[in-house]
Amino acid sequence: MFASFLTTILFSLSVIFAARSARMIGGARANLARISIATCLLGIYALAFGQGLRGASLPWFFLSGVIGFGLGDLALFGALLRIGPRLSILLTQCLAAPIAALAEWAWLGTTLRAADLACAGVILVGVAVALAPDRGLGVDRRTFWIGVLCGLGSALGQAFGAVVSRKANDVAALTHLPIDGGTAAFQRAIGGVLLTALVFWLTRKKRAADDATQPPVDWRAATPVVTANALAGPTVGVGCYQWALSTTPSGLVLPIIATSPLVTLVLSFFLEKLRPTRRAVLGGLIAVAGAVALQDAQSGWAISAALKKVLNF
Repeated sequence: MFASFLTTILFSLSVIFAARSARMIGGARANLARISIATCLLGIYALAFGQGLRGASLPWFFLSGVIGFGLGDLALFGALLRIGPRLSILLTQCLAAPIAALAEWAWLGTTLRAADLACAGVILVGVAVALAPDRGLGVDRRTFWIGVLCGLGSALGQAFGAVVSRKANDVAALTHLPIDGGTAAFQRAIGGVLLTALVFWLTRKKRAADDATQPPVDWRAATPVVTANALAGPTVGVGCYQWALSTTPSGLVLPIIATSPLVTLVLSFFLEKLRPTRRAVLGGLIAVAGAVALQDAQSGWAISAALKKVLNF
């Protein structure tokens, strides 16, 4: 469970750095730059200290990266442009957990206890209370529903990416070649960076037209921010994310990570001087209470299992 909470903090920092870098050099360019940096850093670690490109689980991690890093992030950017960040994050984070739990139950046969599901539900309610958008988004109906579909696509990408990662870890365990979090993140990043680069290349004409009306890119100022985004998100953050998924079902990991927008609100208060609303504070308290209860439930289950083993022995 510790890996899940650490992932939440890192992902929250990543959101802040991503927003800054997107404002400085554009969303598509910032996205490709941060995942390229992350792939290089993760590759150095995986090839020098990890398993590199070895393992029967490689195709599964690659597929997970294509789904999560690639398709999921593309859909998220589509939602951000149409319905804004709060509703986009609400759809992505709140829908990803139940979708992942259902997919993992149907495909991998993973079961969750009633207490775990109740705690996960409390977390999702807290996120919904804190991030529910204000009325009057200022967009037409067609744009709104396209944005909602993109948000659903982002949730599907995150959910199925997580479940495929769980499948990859199962394959690694069966072949007696466990894959550490950093190596798993590298193998996922390869799939993500290839798809992101392909889409970036296919949309180069439209991007060139948009760049003609924008000021020139200041890479000197943007590079530190992009690098920080790459470290907090796709590099160390995703490494911790894979660590969490290797030990805990995705239906439990994703609800905890769903609180990352709430942590982002707190960090934004100190880093961006943005004061959260009372509703955000209330939702944060509800979500944190659910996360603490979930951790206690997991700890109690682990202690109970250990005692049973000792008594049976």
